[in-house]
Amino acid sequence: MKVPTIRYYEQIGLLPPPPRTEGQQRRYDKNAAARLGFIKHARELGFDIEAIRALLSLQDNPDQSCGVADRIAKARLGEVEERIASLNALRTELQRMVKECASGRVAECRVIETLADSSHGHGRLVET
Repeated sequence: MKVPTIRYYEQIGLLPPPPRTEGQQRRYDKNAAARLGFIKHARELGFDIEAIRALLSLQDNPDQSCGVADRIAKARLGEVEERIASLNALRTELQRMVKECASGRVAECRVIETLADSSHGHGRLVET
């Protein structure tokens, strides 16, 4: 993990400030390294900072019910499932475009025609 990222986690309270040497260098112990590993893994799974904060709070107080952790994980799972559905729809659309193109002329190119069709709602401009 990069130093600016670690310092950011310290600034926002996910990681307690470590003790410093006489030369003002930060010294992280095994607990801090484990906490950083937890944060890194949670970020890799796509949890946002507030979810990680809540999960760390639960980890710091292990006698609590894990209901909150379950709700956080289920919410993330729902987000992932929505993303998968969106990607599957995207794949289907791209497969259809490629299949219908059949390497013909640009005048009959289904890829170009589909991308030019603004009725699908993709890429519409919003007036402000």
